[in-house]
Amino acid sequence: MTMRTGPLLGTIAEAGGALRALPAEQLPVLAAEIREFLVEKVCVSGGHLGPNLGMVELTLALHRVFESPRDALVFDIGHQAYVHKLLTGRREAFDSLRQAGGLTGYPSRSESVHDLVENSHASTALSYADGLAKARQLAGESDRAVVAVIGDGAMTGGLVWEALNNLGAAKDRPVIIVLNDNGRSYAPTAGALAEHLNVLKFGDGAEACRNLFTDLGFTYFGPVDGHDTAEMEQVLRRARALARPVVVHVMTVKGKGYRPAETNEADCLHAVGTVDPATGRPARTAKAPSWTSVFGQELCEIAAAHPEVVAITASMLRPTGLLPMQQAFPHRVFEVGIAEQHAVTSAAGLAMGGYHPVVAIYATFLNRAFDQVLMDVALHQLPVTFVLDRAGITGPDGPSHHGMWDLAVLSTVPSLRIAAPRDATRLRELLREATTYQGGPTALRLPKATVGPDIEALTRMDGLDILHRTHRGPLDVLLVPTGPLAAAALDAAVLLEERGLGVTVADPGWVLPVNPALPALAARHRVTVTVEDGLRTGGFGTALAQACTDAAVAAPVINCGLPTAFVPHGPRTHLLTQAGLDGTGISTTALTHLRAALTEHAPAPTPRSAR
Repeated sequence: MTMRTGPLLGTIAEAGGALRALPAEQLPVLAAEIREFLVEKVCVSGGHLGPNLGMVELTLALHRVFESPRDALVFDIGHQAYVHKLLTGRREAFDSLRQAGGLTGYPSRSESVHDLVENSHASTALSYADGLAKARQLAGESDRAVVAVIGDGAMTGGLVWEALNNLGAAKDRPVIIVLNDNGRSYAPTAGALAEHLNVLKFGDGAEACRNLFTDLGFTYFGPVDGHDTAEMEQVLRRARALARPVVVHVMTVKGKGYRPAETNEADCLHAVGTVDPATGRPARTAKAPSWTSVFGQELCEIAAAHPEVVAITASMLRPTGLLPMQQAFPHRVFEVGIAEQHAVTSAAGLAMGGYHPVVAIYATFLNRAFDQVLMDVALHQLPVTFVLDRAGITGPDGPSHHGMWDLAVLSTVPSLRIAAPRDATRLRELLREATTYQGGPTALRLPKATVGPDIEALTRMDGLDILHRTHRGPLDVLLVPTGPLAAAALDAAVLLEERGLGVTVADPGWVLPVNPALPALAARHRVTVTVEDGLRTGGFGTALAQACTDAAVAAPVINCGLPTAFVPHGPRTHLLTQAGLDGTGISTTALTHLRAALTEHAPAPTPRSAR
């Protein structure tokens, strides 16, 4: 589909002379054209709509004052960079936004020299800017500006304050921090910082003379109307001329100019799928519930029966499914800002105080709090449950959002039990077991997908659910899937049986530590194939292979999983198929290694001299 382009937008092939030469009175017209373009395009492809609608005038001002890429523009986080992409030669590519092989939803160094940082994990821009400013100073390039654009939600992250501590002290190393304050990240920004920013925005003006930022060593400009390009340009030029650390506090409206976003109090259409541009409502309604919604409802029921259960979110109340519990038990759900490290150690304190915290975090974001999981929770054997949303392949958000590292990383944590439910019923069962377990930390992996039909076990054996087994003939292949990949393993079993092979499919439910019954079951088969939507190395398959080695099981264990690489964006099913994690791919892997095993153990041919 070719998107309409307004007459002014069509003249801006790439940020530079044409944009800077545009008369100021034409900028509101250009801003309106950009908003119309974004609404049309993002409603078709899905993506981050609200944040970018609020960034239009601010981004125009940035590109009129600064000369990218000579001047460094670092966006934190990258989901507010669509206008930047549009102004840097990628207008036509928006037809492929977030599609496989197309324009990414975040800054991308492979797309453009104007994208310095591929950051879609929040709170990193100020540290990047600190390093870039040091590099400029060492190289004697004092005429090249460093600008970090960060939202008030991302300012709640601890890494920001480590960077501010360094930036504010370096008076001779200029960095311009543009604080894009719309009062929310995914949801309204919470905490003392939000209260302080509100004082600066709505106080009597005296606070602006001395405030948190000036006390840290910055010159403070603001608050500035982020939808007035002329005012923004004037302030940014003053900030650049000072040649010292500066904070420019900009007020914007998330979803600006698009009524469905401005009036949506839930998240201002922060991230959308395919929607009707006239209403902002989903164009398609999922028939099956999502894994997240099943978790959220079940946790609410658990909380009603167990007053010791509390929950923690890092600015992701709705996306991680905690909203039902927050509505039912508002004092037992804690929003800590974009601060995963703090969330985990705070959970440890809650557990020490006699509660059972459920920490709901995207799998990719828990990477940031690994030390806290290891040393603050597991070392103390505290009963904390981690619910890892978006585990495995997530789809169009790309490499930074795929939750593919958790099994490999968390497999190294002593005493941590990790579950991967295959269907909604098992999710409910495993969650209830996790929230009543007092022996140490637990974790559940949930994919970004709708829940398929329940897969009932034929029998349960030593804690293993046997989902399929061939009743006659030899035991050739044991398939051990994790979580919802059980469906693909069952498809593979059918394909292998069509070739006359004997197949067993076993779901351990709790995948780590390895159930001792699994090596014993593997010993009865010629080859074992594990299936996980995490890394091939270091995760569940690696752990089972080691357990089989320790148990002197001679039969090989083959791991089907994701490569140790940054997997690009694309539809979840497409990427799983590419990785060989569908029925055909799993059966092909099993057949290949079964043939190799049979060849290796075939009797040697009799020498001619002995005949």
